[in-house]
Order: sequence, then structure tokens, then C-alpha cells
Amino acid sequence: MDAIPQETMRSFDTACLSSIKDLQPLEIKALREELNVSQSVFARYLNTSVSTVQKWESGAKRPSGMSLKLLNVVQKHGLKVLV
Repeated sequence: MDAIPQETMRSFDTACLSSIKDLQPLEIKALREELNVSQSVFARYLNTSVSTVQKWESGAKRPSGMSLKLLNVVQKHGLKVLV
């Protein structure tokens, strides 16, 4: 028998997740520059293409899903979490 009902645990787990911040193109570029890496290096860390990073930074494309989550993690903890 569980001490805490499963439904309560699911609610608790959801409440503990941090929200994902939508990043603007200039914020993505500023993040990369703050980390002192090129678009090419940033793309390799994020397992994406240079073209995608360029599109994020120019506003031609918006990161979403796992890409946006990963950018949020990098913004909070730096690239060291990906190494």
C-alpha cells in the first residue's frame, strides 16, 4: 500500500516542474555570446545545425519542445551540464 496516493504524487510532480521560458531571438544570441561560443560550437552542444541556430537568432524560426527546454537548461546552468 502506498503512503501517498498516486494521483497526489502526479499532482506534486507536475507542481515541481519549472516552467519553460519562451526565449526571444536576441536572448538566444545573448546567451550564446555570454557563453563565449560561436554559432557552430553552440549548435554542436545543442545537437542541432548551425542553420537552426542562425534562424533562432534572426527570428526566422522559434525553438520549441526539447530545443526550448534545452536552451532553458543551458541558460540556467551553462554548457557544463551538456558535457
